Amino acid sequence: MEPILIYGFPLGSSMGLVAALEWLGKPYRLCRVDMLGEMREPAYARINARHETPALITDQGRVLTETMAIASWLAVRDDERRISPDPLSPEADRMRQIMAFINTGFTGAFSPLWAAMEMDPPRPALQASLREFGREAVIERHDKLEAMAGDGPYLVGDRPTLADALFVGVARWLDFHEVAPPTRWPKLAALRARLEADPAVVHATALESGESAAGGGLCRGHLPLAEVIARFGT
Repeated sequence: MEPILIYGFPLGSSMGLVAALEWLGKPYRLCRVDMLGEMREPAYARINARHETPALITDQGRVLTETMAIASWLAVRDDERRISPDPLSPEADRMRQIMAFINTGFTGAFSPLWAAMEMDPPRPALQASLREFGREAVIERHDKLEAMAGDGPYLVGDRPTLADALFVGVARWLDFHEVAPPTRWPKLAALRARLEADPAVVHATALESGESAAGGGLCRGHLPLAEVIARFGT
């Protein structure tokens, strides 16, 4: 069977993994999940007890959660080295290093902003503090990634890798939370523009928005979440 990526909307970090599946060049299926609704329902715990996306149903029917674990699963199967360098090369070490930073400090810096936005009932004083702290953290993490970015067209080498996939799913949160103009970080702004124009990312973003998008013909369609839970949930 084809692997099934369970990805979230709106603005899920997992959008980048949809693009990575396109770059990988192998058939796959998808399951689109409302993170503000059905992901929080008790039944979803059968897929991920932490009620998070992404999750992957492997080609063996096993459930795999956590972004870095899913990215590693994809890298192992990247036999044509489309989305990852040779695993023993310095370039692979750099890719893993950047991925780890993006998946921890870079992504985590937005957590106070999400917490302030979703707080119910509202607590204005706490929300204001969270927003101030979050903006400062996001700016500091962007400063760090800008310094790590290098001078190439992508984060590692001359074509997109899994590091770019993780970046593009999260980078748009900068605009959503109105933290600072992207141009404050020229390398990251140029990288983001390049990635957002990439056909695979255009395809992934359209699917995330609920639009019909053909892509490269590798996606074998979407499965309803209820079916995925019934077939593969534990």
